[in-house]
Amino acid sequence: MNNIVYLVPAFGVLGLLYTAWRFSWVSNQPAGDANMQKLSGYIADGAIAFLKAEWKILAYFAIPTALILGYLGTQEGTPENPIHSSPLIAVAFLIGAFLSALAGYIGMKVATKANVRTAQAARTSLSKALEVSFTGGSVMGMGVAGLAVLGLGGLFIFFYNYFAAGKPLTSDEMKTAIEVLAGFSLGAESIALFARVGGGIYTKAADVGADLVGKVEAGIPEDDVRNPATIADNVGDNVGDVAGMGADLFGSYVATILATMVLGQEIEVTDNYGGFSPVLLPMLIAGVGLLASLVSTFFVRIKGEKSSVQNALNIGNWASIGITLVACYFLVTYLLPENMVLRGGQPFGAMDVFYAILVGLAVGTLMSMITEYYTAMGKRPVLSIIEKSGTGHATNIIGGLAVGMESTVLPILTLAAGIILSYKFAGLYGVSIAAAGMMATTAMQLAIDAFGPIADNAGGIAEMSQLPPEVRERTDNLDAVGNTTAATGKGFAIASAALTSLALFAAFVGIAGITQIDIYKADVLAGLFVGGMIPFIFSALCISAVGKAAMEMVNEVRRQFREIPGIMEYKTEPEYEKCVAISTEASIKQMILPGAIALITPVLVGFTMGPEVLGGLLAGVTVSGVLMGIFQSNAGGAWDNAKKSFEKGVMIDGQMYFKKSEPHKASVTGDTVGDPFKDTSGPSMNILIKLMSIVSLVIAPYIAVKGGHDHAAMKETMEVNVTKNNENGTITSAATLKLDNGLELNIAANGNPIEVGLIDFIRSDKPVDKTTWFDFDRLLFETGKATLKPESQEQLKNVSEIMKAFPAVNIKLGGYTDNTGDANANLKLSSDRAAAVEAELVAMGIDNSRIDSEGYGDQYPVASNDTEEGRAQNRRISVRVTKK
Repeated sequence: MNNIVYLVPAFGVLGLLYTAWRFSWVSNQPAGDANMQKLSGYIADGAIAFLKAEWKILAYFAIPTALILGYLGTQEGTPENPIHSSPLIAVAFLIGAFLSALAGYIGMKVATKANVRTAQAARTSLSKALEVSFTGGSVMGMGVAGLAVLGLGGLFIFFYNYFAAGKPLTSDEMKTAIEVLAGFSLGAESIALFARVGGGIYTKAADVGADLVGKVEAGIPEDDVRNPATIADNVGDNVGDVAGMGADLFGSYVATILATMVLGQEIEVTDNYGGFSPVLLPMLIAGVGLLASLVSTFFVRIKGEKSSVQNALNIGNWASIGITLVACYFLVTYLLPENMVLRGGQPFGAMDVFYAILVGLAVGTLMSMITEYYTAMGKRPVLSIIEKSGTGHATNIIGGLAVGMESTVLPILTLAAGIILSYKFAGLYGVSIAAAGMMATTAMQLAIDAFGPIADNAGGIAEMSQLPPEVRERTDNLDAVGNTTAATGKGFAIASAALTSLALFAAFVGIAGITQIDIYKADVLAGLFVGGMIPFIFSALCISAVGKAAMEMVNEVRRQFREIPGIMEYKTEPEYEKCVAISTEASIKQMILPGAIALITPVLVGFTMGPEVLGGLLAGVTVSGVLMGIFQSNAGGAWDNAKKSFEKGVMIDGQMYFKKSEPHKASVTGDTVGDPFKDTSGPSMNILIKLMSIVSLVIAPYIAVKGGHDHAAMKETMEVNVTKNNENGTITSAATLKLDNGLELNIAANGNPIEVGLIDFIRSDKPVDKTTWFDFDRLLFETGKATLKPESQEQLKNVSEIMKAFPAVNIKLGGYTDNTGDANANLKLSSDRAAAVEAELVAMGIDNSRIDSEGYGDQYPVASNDTEEGRAQNRRISVRVTKK
């Protein structure tokens, strides 16, 4: 491996230095008057109170889980199915969990500082308000990306040096290093699930309670200081849309890189990095994407009050994509060679990998654009919901459901096209590297996403502080753009989750030792259906949790209006802390069951039903979860913007309607229904499908398809057919082995004949890999030459007949020598001998496109070179199946 890997944590450190610098800048901006600071303090205190309560519960989960992983890491498996893990997987898990929680904390901290400073900046100008709010978002984005890149890159370097220093990529030690690294991703995704679900329940319980009593019953504006739930509502924007989204994309970022690294191990490549380039590439893509996002933050600027905030954000986004694309081109052409082969025998080159990255970036961009179309004000889908609001609450709900269902069509077709194209370019590695390309600009995506809730909070503080109308107008301008970026961010998140899950699924299949998932098998089909059901019960639990918490919130708000005199007259301050406590307690309690389903189901199915059924389960969860996520997020977003459209007035059947009209009340009902869709259950689908895939990947070595039995059975059959060639009937060293086409091969009765190993492997379900080699046991060469002796012909003929009997099979021949003499001469001799065997097989009728050969000299000895017997074993020709 090359020192270039040290660039990865260096990129992470750079991102964190930017985070510290911009955090300091935000903190030094004016924070407004005492009343503004008091309200901001309430929001900050509520947000930190939620995080502390959440962390306490998560500690009870993380520590026992780490202990279980540590115990599993001590298991070694069997010689046929070794388990490549270590107790250090527990440490990786805890680090992943800690960094995920830290990413959420950084985002929460800066958001609760930037909100009041954005409101104060809005007193000056729109451009200053955008600068403060977007800088706050960029701190979140760079913090998440920096922690992910630093954590993953640093742990990879540590585990490589600890387990596999100097070992080849295909070694068992390297498998252990990558498997232990999967614990980091599991820790990140586990915390992300609870942060997303818990934050979603919190924010929507507060939002629904505040809207139902405040706007509908009491008739007061949103974010009115008299509403007891308004502080909890603003806290919810931070715990859901900042900490929740940050943990979500942190998990996707890490899982995508890890899955691509796992698949990179299965690529046969000769490069300048010892075969490591496909493993290093996804980490370096993440690093250059972080750098591109950092540079692009300086493009987000506006000049005057009439400038478009959306255009400024779009310029920054497109700049990050463009810079990343150019950097990836040079990175791919520098790292990767022109010829590579993935598991299953698919060849591809460096430019194929670049095209797959391009596909990933295009899919992410298109998904965001499609999401914006279905959720933006003024577009057909939202206008159709507004029109249906004119006839009442029920038709508004029907219209929103229809829009959500329709909105799945284009995203799914986009994802399908992306999967097909990226697979065509570079197989399953292409799919995973497309996901890595999409996730490369995560820092910028998060900066834009986190800008939204900061602007929303700023508007809330401006409203509660009764700042001048022009201030609220500026914050409303930012908030309107923030609503769009929040919706497009959800589209990006679900697209990334879908491709990430496919990459993890491909990695799981390889480690679990299964080559296909046969849905004609009853148990696999049952797993598929159960998997399809899980997103529905998961969503039901999330929405039900919001409903329960909202009922408590509504009752508390009504109680305060009823029992505390002077609230409506601004004479008495509501008891904000009681509403904050209700949301905190409810969200912490209600997040446990959905989280348990996501974590425990793959373990139960995998250990009781096996990897193929678990594969069926994952397929069902992924398809159903992606559809549910798109449907719920887009329906909720469309309902939300249909309601917001009434603030400036809408035309229904030739008549204008505004806030407090009957159609507006119907739209508020739709928005209230859509709130848990778009901010709780919908976004949680992303983490559900990723987490179940990463749990399956971690347990894959323990449930892998058992091998070795077919080989033993074949050996027994071979020995029964031993022939009696001499007159007295004694057994000679000859045996026969029958092929599927009826042809009988003469093979050695003792030892491990290459014919038996080859046929066993070809007939089995074991995937093609780079580590399974079979040694010729009856090939002889002239001493010091590449000339085959005549007695070698029988075994060569046998191998040629096996290839004719299995015409889909391709092979690679490897030549080896002992370590006596000159290393360069040994390398040439081994290459010449492998080429000589290839030439003989071609002469026997095998197409040369089905055979590859390479000499390795005195590398990879199988015995000690200190004895003549050992040196004889090291002088060998081996064969590996590259396609079947």
